[in-house]
Amino acid sequence: MRKYFPEYLYFLPGFIVFLDQYTKFLVRSNLDYLEMWSPWPWLEPYARIWHWHNTGASFGMFQGMGTVFAILAVIVSLGIMVYFPMVPREDWTMRLALALELGGAVGNLIDRVQFGYVTDFISVGRFAVWNVADASITLGVVVMIAGVWMKERKPNSSPTPPAEDGEPSLPEEPHGG
Repeated sequence: MRKYFPEYLYFLPGFIVFLDQYTKFLVRSNLDYLEMWSPWPWLEPYARIWHWHNTGASFGMFQGMGTVFAILAVIVSLGIMVYFPMVPREDWTMRLALALELGGAVGNLIDRVQFGYVTDFISVGRFAVWNVADASITLGVVVMIAGVWMKERKPNSSPTPPAEDGEPSLPEEPHGG
C-alpha cells in the first residue's frame, strides 16, 4: 500500500484536516451562528472571528450548491490520491500543491457531509469569510501555479550531444520543397 500512497501524502493533508476541523469545532462550540468575536475593539474593522455557514464554494461563491461541491471534493480527492504517486519526487511544488489541495478538500467535505454546509470563521476586512481548508486549497493553487511557472522559466539543462567530430551538433533546419 505504501507504494501507491506514500505516508507523506497523508501527513500534510492529515495535519490540515485536523487543524481545520479543530478550529471549526472551537468556533461552533464558542460562538452562535452569525456571532462575531474580536479580542480588541480596535482590531474589529480589520480582522475578526465570525461564525458563518457556507453552502457554496470557497470564499462564499456559488451559494446553495453544497451537494455539487461535495461530489466534486470526492472526485478531486480520489484524483489526487491516484495522480500523486505518478508525480516525480523532484517535482516538490506539484507534490506540495496536491497535498495542500487534498487537505483542504477533505476538510470542507467533512463539514458538508456532517452538517450540509461548511463552517467559515476567518473574516479580514471586507473580504469573504473563510476557513483553514479554504486557505489550504488557495495556497495549493498558488504553489501549483508558481511551480509550473518556475519549471517553464528554468533553462533546459540537457546539453546538445556532441557530433562525431567533437563539436556540438546543431538542429537541422527544415528543407523547403
